[in-house]
Amino acid sequence: MSSESTTEVHNLEHHECWELLRTVSVGRLAVLVDGHPDIFPINYTVDGGTIVFRTGQGTKLAGATGDSQVAVEADGVDPVTGLAWSVVLKGPAKAITSTEGVLDTAALYLFPWQAGRKDTFVRVSPETVTGRRFKVTAPMTWWTQLSGAAKASPE
Repeated sequence: MSSESTTEVHNLEHHECWELLRTVSVGRLAVLVDGHPDIFPINYTVDGGTIVFRTGQGTKLAGATGDSQVAVEADGVDPVTGLAWSVVLKGPAKAITSTEGVLDTAALYLFPWQAGRKDTFVRVSPETVTGRRFKVTAPMTWWTQLSGAAKASPE
C-alpha cells in the first residue's frame, strides 16, 4: 500500500470488507421513512455474513424493517499510515423474532451504547458489500481554523 499515490482509490475485495467491518463496532444505518432518507448511528456486530444491531420502537426500527432495503456504512482510518477505508452494505433488514434467533443473539454480546429499552435485534443480510481504501490527504489541505467557526451572515 505504501506505493499508492495520494489520489488512488483501491476497491476492496469482499473478504477485506468483512475483515474491516470486524475492526469497528459503530456505523451508520440509512433507511427510507415515508419516502424520505434518514440516517442513524448504530453499534453493531458481525455475525457470519450479516450484521446485527439492537434498537427500540421508533423511526429507526420502522424504517429498517419496512419494505425498503437499507444501507449500512462503516469506516475507519489508520493514524500511522494515513490509510482510510469505507465499507457499504446494502440489503434487507429483518427483526429477529423466532425464539431460536433471539436466543442466538445472546451469544453476540451486543449491548446498546444509548440507555433505554433496546430489546429488538435487527439483522441486515446484505445483497451487496463494497468497500474502498484511500490515502487521506494532509489536514492542511482540507481543514482550516474556520471549519468549526460560525459563518457570518452574507447580509
